Amino acid sequence: MADYAISEYVAAWATSPFANNDLPPWLVVQKAELLVRDVLKTVGQGYRVEGEFAIHQSSTVEAGALLKGPGIIGPRCLVAAGSYLRGGIYLAENCIIGPSSEVKTSFMFSGSKIAHLNFVGDSIIGSGVNIEAGAIIANYRNELADKTIRIMFNDEIIDTGVTKFGALIGDDVRIGANAVVAPGALIPPRGQVARLQLLDQYPR
Repeated sequence: MADYAISEYVAAWATSPFANNDLPPWLVVQKAELLVRDVLKTVGQGYRVEGEFAIHQSSTVEAGALLKGPGIIGPRCLVAAGSYLRGGIYLAENCIIGPSSEVKTSFMFSGSKIAHLNFVGDSIIGSGVNIEAGAIIANYRNELADKTIRIMFNDEIIDTGVTKFGALIGDDVRIGANAVVAPGALIPPRGQVARLQLLDQYPR
């Protein structure tokens, strides 16, 4: 199994509705809208459907949050005022999206929290992850002429072949306030990114 297999970082992936998908994470997020739409067809009782979003009845979506599907919000989640979810979203149970945060094309697993004033793009976030205020998970190499995302990992260069990918964030990771995770990051379980740190795994 590849060292960047999603289930090696996110234990719940193996029992999630996406478990039969063994593509690398940067290809999974390219298919997020399709994958979430397929799961939307199978949501059970306890969900209300608003447009292309299925929201569990035990979850709270505060006034002023904007949801652009497809998306699924699982049990006991909080999506706070001013937040923006779009482009293929999956939240498992007990997730928090704090005020004025944007989450695009991402999967987020049990008990993970995005504080407020955050951006998370094209990413897979494990269980028990805490992303403090102002932290950014960037998804696009705006500064480079060649936008293809490449990752230096275990002394090898991974050429993802895609131009939009944020991060694969393992279970129980902590990302400090105002940190920036540059596009194409693989953060193992229980990893830490310090406050104000730049984590950039692009080969130099």
